Amino acid sequence: MEGILSLCVALVITSFGISGTATTITTYPDFQQLHVKQTIASAATKLYKEEEDLEDDGGSESGGARWKVKVVHRDKIFPEASYNKSKSKSSNSHHHHLFHARINRDVKRVDSLLRRLGNSKLVVNSATDFGSEVVSGMAQGSGEYFVRIGVGSPPRSQYVVIDSGSDIVWVQCQPCSQCYHQSDPIFDPAHSASYSGVSCTSTVCDRLQNPGCHAGRCRYEASYGDGSYTQGTLALETVTFGRALIRNVAIGCGHMNRGMFVGAAGLLGLGSGPMSFVGQLGGQTGGAFSYCLVSRGDATTGSGSGSLEFGRAAMPVGAAWVPLIRNQRAPSFYYVGLAGLGVGGMRVPISEDVFRQTELGDGGVVMDTGTAVTRFPTLAYQAFRDMFLQQTANLPRVSGVSIFDTCYDLNGFVSVRVPTVSFYFSGGPILTLPARNFLIPVDDKGTFCLAFAPSAAGLSIIGNIQQEGIQISFDGANGFVGFGPNVC
Repeated sequence: MEGILSLCVALVITSFGISGTATTITTYPDFQQLHVKQTIASAATKLYKEEEDLEDDGGSESGGARWKVKVVHRDKIFPEASYNKSKSKSSNSHHHHLFHARINRDVKRVDSLLRRLGNSKLVVNSATDFGSEVVSGMAQGSGEYFVRIGVGSPPRSQYVVIDSGSDIVWVQCQPCSQCYHQSDPIFDPAHSASYSGVSCTSTVCDRLQNPGCHAGRCRYEASYGDGSYTQGTLALETVTFGRALIRNVAIGCGHMNRGMFVGAAGLLGLGSGPMSFVGQLGGQTGGAFSYCLVSRGDATTGSGSGSLEFGRAAMPVGAAWVPLIRNQRAPSFYYVGLAGLGVGGMRVPISEDVFRQTELGDGGVVMDTGTAVTRFPTLAYQAFRDMFLQQTANLPRVSGVSIFDTCYDLNGFVSVRVPTVSFYFSGGPILTLPARNFLIPVDDKGTFCLAFAPSAAGLSIIGNIQQEGIQISFDGANGFVGFGPNVC
C-alpha cells in the first residue's frame, strides 16, 4: 500500500517554495486503481494492544530532536465503545452504524462552522521539536483524531482530540459535576504538584473570548455546534508531549462537560489563536507544526498511527507550499487559496471566484481536521460531481447514501479504474489525491461513495478524509501550509 500511496499522492509546485525557489514538477496519470477489497478490509476494526514504549527519532537536518510516542489506531483499542455489538452480530450492521454516526457528527460540525464563520510564557524542558503519534477516534464516539499526552506532575496519560479550528486546550477534571465517559481515568488536579489555578486578574484570563470569574479564579467555557460543551476553571499545568515536558500551559479544567467527545479526555486546540496549543508555544516553535492523519484501520500496515510534530525541524524539505490566507472574522482558522478542481487530468469548468474569500470575510477555503467530508459551494460541487460521473459511466451506480449522492456498487470487484481528483491551489501547486481519499466504502458489501458534499453556503472546507495519509505542515511564521512530500 505504501507504494500505491507514493504513486497516488502527486504534489506539484510550479512557481514557489518557502525559500522562493521552484521545485521539480511531478507528472501524474489521469486514472488510477481503487483497490476495492483492500479498502473494505482497511475499514474493519481489529483490536490491538497499546504499546507504551517511547521512540526517539533522533536529530534532524534543521537541528533539534523529534520525539514520538508509539500508539495504536484508536478505532482498534475499543471498537465497541460507540456500538453495542449485542444489537447485531452482523459486521455490516456495525460498519453501517459507525458510518452513519460519523456522518451525523460531521453534519453537526459543519453546521457549527457555518454559524461561527458566517456570523461573525511557556517553559519547555526539552528540545522545541517534539511530537506524538495521531490515531483515529472514530470508534470512540468523537469521530476524529486523538493524540496521547500527559497532564500534570506526575503525568497522567490522556487521549485528547486534535482540532485545527479550536483555540483552547482542555481536559475533564475531578471533582466532576457532569462528565461523560472517557477511556482513561479523569484527571484529578489535587494529585498534581504542578497544577495552579489562574486568577481573574491574570493576563492569561484576559486572552479568553468570554472569561468568567468565581471565587477569584478564572472560569472558561466552550460550546460546540452539536450541543457539546465544557465549563470549568482555567489553570496553568505541565503537559508531557512525547518526551517533551512543557510547563505553564494554560488548560481548561472542565468540571461540567457534555457531548460527543466520548472516549477522549478533552481537546487539544491547534488553531492560530493565542490560547491554542500552537499559540501558547509561540516563538519557541515558530508556529510550526506538522501532522499526518492515518487512514482508518490500515489493513496493510496493521499500524493505524499517524503523527503530530511541533517545531521548525518538523518542516519538510520538498513539500508543495501554499500561502495561508488570514480572515479577520475567523482568525483561528487556516484558510488557503483554491483556484479550481480537476478530474481525470481535466480542469472542472468553474470560476476561481467561487472559492475566493470576499472582502467581508465570507466564503473562502478552510482546512479543518474536525470535519470529515470536504464541502464545496453547491454550483462548484455539482460541476465537479458531473465531471466525475462522466468519467465513471462504466461503473454500476446505486442510490445515494446519507449526504452522498454519487455512489457505486463495486461488490465483486477486486479493483476498478477511476479518474484522479486534484485540487488546484492558487499560485500553481496541485494536490492529487489517492483513490481511497475520495471513494470510500459506506458498508462492507461493496458500496462506495464519492466523499464530497455540497454546501449551500459560500464556504469550502477541506476535510480530514481528503487529508488522510498526506503529511501536512503549517509554517505560521512564514504564512504557508505544505503538502507532502511524505505519506503515512
